[in-house]
Amino acid sequence: MSLRVDWRQSVAFTGTVIKYLAVAMLVPLAVSIVYGEDIVTFLASIIITVTVGLVLERLDDDTQLGPREALLLVALSWGAVAIIGAIPYLIAGYGTESTLRHPINALFESTSGFTTTGATVLGEISLDRHSHAILMWRQLSQWLGGMGIIVLMVAILPEAAVNGAQLIDSEAPGPELQKLTPKIAETARLLWLFYLGFTVLLVVLLLALHYAGLAPNMNVYNAVAHGFSTLPTGGFSPQSESIAAFSPAVQWVIVPFILVAGTNFALFFFLLRDEFGAVLEDREFQVYLGANAGLALMLWGLLFTGSAPPLDIGGVTQGAIENSLRQATFQVASLLNSTGYATSNFAKWDDTSKAVLLLAMFIGGSAGSTGGGIKIVRWLVVFKGIRRQLFTTAHPSAVKPVRLGGQVIDEDVVQAIYGFTMLYFLVFGFATVLLALDAGRVGLELTVFEAASASIATVGNIGPGFGFLGPFGSYLEFPATSKLLMIFLMWIGRLEIIPVFVIFTGAFWNE
Repeated sequence: MSLRVDWRQSVAFTGTVIKYLAVAMLVPLAVSIVYGEDIVTFLASIIITVTVGLVLERLDDDTQLGPREALLLVALSWGAVAIIGAIPYLIAGYGTESTLRHPINALFESTSGFTTTGATVLGEISLDRHSHAILMWRQLSQWLGGMGIIVLMVAILPEAAVNGAQLIDSEAPGPELQKLTPKIAETARLLWLFYLGFTVLLVVLLLALHYAGLAPNMNVYNAVAHGFSTLPTGGFSPQSESIAAFSPAVQWVIVPFILVAGTNFALFFFLLRDEFGAVLEDREFQVYLGANAGLALMLWGLLFTGSAPPLDIGGVTQGAIENSLRQATFQVASLLNSTGYATSNFAKWDDTSKAVLLLAMFIGGSAGSTGGGIKIVRWLVVFKGIRRQLFTTAHPSAVKPVRLGGQVIDEDVVQAIYGFTMLYFLVFGFATVLLALDAGRVGLELTVFEAASASIATVGNIGPGFGFLGPFGSYLEFPATSKLLMIFLMWIGRLEIIPVFVIFTGAFWNE
């Protein structure tokens, strides 16, 4: 038996993923019919998507996926859906003034959507130029990418369930997959049911605010659109002012759902089984809530005491307790979990306030959540590992394993977390330098701080940065080469770097 990678099987299954993506396009097609916009765009996109999927499926050689084939499949699938997802943008933008008529811009927007990054090349004027259907596709792409396209395939396709554990482990955020049921397909279905349930609940609550007169512009379209981008910690909005376009009541309702999205979804399984102790005693969950609360209180103090420029959202000026608390709570939750929503243009805040938000960007959500970033559990292991190193330096003969929640963490896992964290910072630093140099090449004014924010915002799947990359800004001004780099960063960031990097090594392809 050959030990080489069976790339044909990986490509064939990628074709299956692409084929089923056409089913998702029925949603924006329905919207296009309702509003009488871009019907041909989505009919053509569906035909192209199905055709490409069927052609690739013909490479199937009836063999099972091994560990390396699973890694290749996940990397290829995420790249492929981003490319296919750009087709509606290109068709709709053809012959118009839309920024999405350019292939690189369309690919950037699509990749940002599926990876739940939320970085955009659209501005206020560009958003107004696009149909309800195109903007809904933009929202839906984030929802599909949030819990994971491969997880969805494992949940609904028997052939994917055979190697489901390998596939999900390659795609799911965090050090390892937590199996909730005896069969991996059942676990995948359960995760997606939680995800769907929270999405529906948010949409219902937003509509309730609308009909109660507390959110006049939160109509059915906006409620569904923001349901699609909140639970995946995506951050896209049909509104150019993001969540700042809505009432304080809407902003408060969205905050707990951002926090839910950044929580390990396995904990909700324990809640269903009335195992409240398992949730409350989970060390990562405790630190996650503590980090959100601590940074929010810190930022609230800065906003309330006047360290940042005046907050004028909703006609309430800086200094008001509720307004400053809402802005701080919302922005910390949004950026720590990599959602990227905004209730204020924090790019105009003072450096101290922006430093708090930058720190939140580096923390990330929980393992097993839809949040991006390094993840809470990795930080816990890193800091415990540092403490162990200090202890063993003072006591060379001591044996001190790394423990988390009373359980010993395997040394292989500890080393893998060290490696990932170091690689994450290397990619971040290298990308920062490249973005700064490329901007200088074309005469684009980009400070080092702005370049760093662009790097962390894309590799961490966060979305907005600072300066002209702020929450109401756009990545449009970057040269094409920088956009291609950031497309790559969003892709590897969603798959947590290593599953992508490994396919570029000789060891992956050799026997």
